[in-house]
Order: sequence, then structure tokens, then C-alpha cells
Amino acid sequence: MRHLALTGGIGSGKSTVAQFFADRGATIIDADAISRSLMEPGQQVLADVVATFGDHLLDEFGRLNRQALADIVFNDDDARHRLNALVHPAVREESKLQLKAAMEADPDNAVIIQDIPLLVETGQAEKFDGVIVVYTEMDTRLQRLVKARGMATDDARARIAAQATDEQRSAVADWLIDNSGSLENTEAQVAAVWEELRNPSTV
Repeated sequence: MRHLALTGGIGSGKSTVAQFFADRGATIIDADAISRSLMEPGQQVLADVVATFGDHLLDEFGRLNRQALADIVFNDDDARHRLNALVHPAVREESKLQLKAAMEADPDNAVIIQDIPLLVETGQAEKFDGVIVVYTEMDTRLQRLVKARGMATDDARARIAAQATDEQRSAVADWLIDNSGSLENTEAQVAAVWEELRNPSTV
């Protein structure tokens, strides 16, 4: 069993890389997906966030206005730290449950990849057998965030600035996947990493 971490800055295309690994048989534990689920109506984490930042963050159906929350935390370091203190422990707990289930399902051959955007920021790199970092040129990341996600340029820059630098992520990388080019090029890099993971003695 191999237990790895996958990380990369916002707009790097990390989800695409994760899908390429999933297509090859890896089990993906997605911290962002877990975080989103914890922010659904009825979840304690959402209730704690609203109690901390205000019920104006909820729409008429009791759902979180994610942009309103982002407007608060990505321009205020203290607010972001308070949000992380509410969300990250719950995400880690659910990740542990999913990891346990994946290990029990295939204890000998499983390749389990935890997709953790803030791996470096939360100091978790040493917990894994290896770290895969997705790198993408800054201009490409900004273009994706503005055009594909509809963010304002200043908002995109603020979100990038709130995360670790490329140099900090590269420092913990066992494998670096450059996602600045074509999907075919990215998938070829994933295939090479996958081959090494499945057949380490051949490398």
C-alpha cells in the first residue's frame, strides 16, 4: 500500500491530475470535496462558520454563499486563520475515515492519494510516503481562475497569495508534474509517476 499526498496551488489543475491517477486505479481522498460537504445545511461545521462570521453568509435556503465568505477570508489573514481552525480539523477527521476504509478494502495493493490543497501550509508533508506537486505557470493559473471560474483578477491574485509559494511546494515534492502544457503532456507525466508507484523496482 502506498499513501501519497497530492498538492498544488489554486488554478494549477490539480483536480485534472487527480482524475488521471483515479483513471489508473488510485483511490483519491479529496480534501476540497470533503470541505464542501461539511459546508452543507445541517452540518456542524457550517453552523460554526456562521456563528463566527455571521448569518448573512446564508442564502434564503440556508446554503452558504461561498463568494461572500471568500470576500472576507482572502483579504484578512486573521479571518482566514479562524476559518481554517474550524474547517481543517473536521476535514482531517473525515479524511482519516476514508483512508481507513480504502486501506481495509485493499491493504496490499492500494495506492491512496490524498488531494490536499494546503498540504504545505498545514505542515502535513511528512505524514506521507511521498508528495506529488502540480506546478503551473502563474499566468496560466490566473487565466484559468478568471476565465474558467469567473473570478475577478484581484480576487484570483489574493487567493494565490494566500497560499504557499511554488518554491515552498517544490521543496516537499517527490514528484513534480508540470501542468502548464497540453493535457496529453500532463497525462504522460502522470503515467510515468504511476509506473514508478506500481513498479518501484524498475526505476
